[in-house]
Amino acid sequence: MENTANQIKIRAALITIIASFVVLTLKTWAYYLSGSTALFSDALETVINVITAFVGLFVVRYVSQPKDADHPYGHGKAEYFSSAFEGGLILFAALTIAYESISTFLNPSALRDVDQGLFFTFLATVVNLTVGLYLKKVGKEKKSIALQASGEHVMSDVVTTVGVFAGLIIVRWTGWLWMDAAIAFAISVHLFFVSWKILRTSISGLTDEIDNESLHSFAEALERHRLAGVIDVHQVRSIRSGSFHHIDAHIVIPEFWDIASAHIFLDQFEDHVVETYPYDAEIAFHLDPCQKKFCSRCALEKCPVRAKPFKSLKKFEMNDLVKGPQYDL
Repeated sequence: MENTANQIKIRAALITIIASFVVLTLKTWAYYLSGSTALFSDALETVINVITAFVGLFVVRYVSQPKDADHPYGHGKAEYFSSAFEGGLILFAALTIAYESISTFLNPSALRDVDQGLFFTFLATVVNLTVGLYLKKVGKEKKSIALQASGEHVMSDVVTTVGVFAGLIIVRWTGWLWMDAAIAFAISVHLFFVSWKILRTSISGLTDEIDNESLHSFAEALERHRLAGVIDVHQVRSIRSGSFHHIDAHIVIPEFWDIASAHIFLDQFEDHVVETYPYDAEIAFHLDPCQKKFCSRCALEKCPVRAKPFKSLKKFEMNDLVKGPQYDL
């Protein structure tokens, strides 16, 4: 199954490269025919798509390698570098487009064949929309940060092109040449925010910042497979390496269990949790004996050391999982 997932990711990256070249050709021709600064800006963003498509293919192939002695958590961290690189290129494009738009605004020039430019821009949008939706779908299903970042970028390109298309129609009808430069500047602002979003996600993954989505999924998996004897889970930490997550957590179990029994019990519990957790994962549990502090939260029957009657279980919730132990209700 892992090999199949990797093949799907690689195929998606190859499709992105082919589509990026097609879109770049269409947009470059549209700019050549019309002389529009807005279309130049749109084409420049697609140049970024082509570069990042090649980088994405390399990264997807690299992270598909299995774990080894030098990379015990796999090669998934490379995906965050890939998306950070893409975010940086988009930021560069935003600054370049802003400069060109201001120059055009100060020194406007007449447009040429706007109708032909609009036609090829429309074709490019159809291709981009199809590829963008496909990348977002595959990236989400296969937990690929690189493909998700590429999908976000391509979809932002679609939004940009639709804006350019609408703006050029206004220019054609009104003859307002300054509108062409204004559209280009709006594109630069839009790309700035897209680059920030991608860079923010990359930095979060590289620094292993707490991810609320995966933490919520972990809490649901714990709750779904909860067994009598799993009294509390706390101090949850995770290392995210692409689609692979290494999770460290403290788990409270009855203090009278022997090591052998606890080991068998936790192996089974971990297997069930990992099956439900939506990422490829491993869990390293640190065992904490209950020491009678959790009696009111422990549903274990026939406990020989119970000091207080059982009241109710405390539901596993993501905000509590990252904290220290919380004892009686």
